[in-house]
Amino acid sequence: MFIAHVRVTLRPSILDPQGKAVTNAIHDLGMPTVESVRTGTFFEVKVDAPSAEAAEATVRQACERLLANPVTEDFAILAVVPSEPAVV
Repeated sequence: MFIAHVRVTLRPSILDPQGKAVTNAIHDLGMPTVESVRTGTFFEVKVDAPSAEAAEATVRQACERLLANPVTEDFAILAVVPSEPAVV
């Protein structure tokens, strides 16, 4: 069993109104050195696979087919690690 961490973000060419609103709010809080914020989504995916490579392949397919919109979003698989066994 493996756990994969996936980040999905808007492509740089896509406007991010939520990120702009967060940037403005941060400036209003007195932090003018923050140049910009881009928003995204984080997924933790648990995969029953025989190896980390097989788990990553499954997660990549899930990202390409469902988790990320290929027209407007990019994804990155940040980590694929063995899950901790359940403590009983």
